[in-house]
Order: sequence, then C-alpha cells, then structure tokens
Amino acid sequence: MSIAARLSELGIELPAVVPPVAAYVPAVVHGDLVYTSGQLPMICGALPATGKVGEGEGLVPASEAQRLARQSALNALAAAAAAVGDLERLTGVVKLTGFVASVPDFTGQPGVINGASEVLGEIFGEAGRHARSAVGVPVLPLDSPVEVEVVFSFA
Repeated sequence: MSIAARLSELGIELPAVVPPVAAYVPAVVHGDLVYTSGQLPMICGALPATGKVGEGEGLVPASEAQRLARQSALNALAAAAAAVGDLERLTGVVKLTGFVASVPDFTGQPGVINGASEVLGEIFGEAGRHARSAVGVPVLPLDSPVEVEVVFSFA
C-alpha cells in the first residue's frame, strides 16, 4: 500500500512543511537517508500549546503532549517528503529523537514520544520500527512542549 493511501486510510492529512524559525532547512538528504531538523508541533503556523509537560495546574498534561509529539512527527514526515520530492520515495524510519520540555519531577518522556513513534508505525508498518531516544529538557524553542527529529530512509 502506498504511503498516501495509508495516510488516507488513517484519516491523516499531511501538513504543509513548517517554515524554519531560524537559520536552517527543514530536512537534508545524505546518501539514502533524510535527516529532519527538529520539528515542533506547529499547526497552521502556530503552536497549539506552550509550556512544560507535567501534572498540575498550568502544565501541559502528558496526554496532550503525546498528541503534540504525533503532530511533530507528521511535520517531520512532510519535511522529509519535500526533501526527496515525493512522499512515496520514503521507505522507512531509522531513528527518532524526541525532546520533552518538562518539569524536573516528570519522568514520562518515553510515553510522550510514543505519540510520534506510534503514528510513524501506523503509517509505515514494519518499516516504521525505529531506534529512539526520548529526552527531558528544561526548555525548547518558542516554549514548545515537544520537539521531534527523524531520520528516514528513502529510495
């Protein structure tokens, strides 16, 4: 099944490539790999939530952060597809690194980043299984709760 067909089956519309917010490009091709820059969970040019992930008033709940990680992964997919010129040239996911801006006592970073890993698995199937890191950090650009970078393979 094509990636576009799989996205349609899942009810996912691939977002437009998010323009860089600083001096970098959204994705770079090297050999048979596409490296995405860190992707924030932008939707229509805006962050749907800001702040630290944790439990309590004024914090971004882990469940919402997981949805934001999913959006970040879709933004990475869009950037990678644009870099190779065709979504269907992407053949799999090699590595995903997720960053979670979280309060010091929050230890659920892996669960948050599952939002990104799971959607890529749904899209690519077995080829979506990947190596991964989930890292807690004190702050991310634009006060985003999450950021994801992905290495895709392509043919």
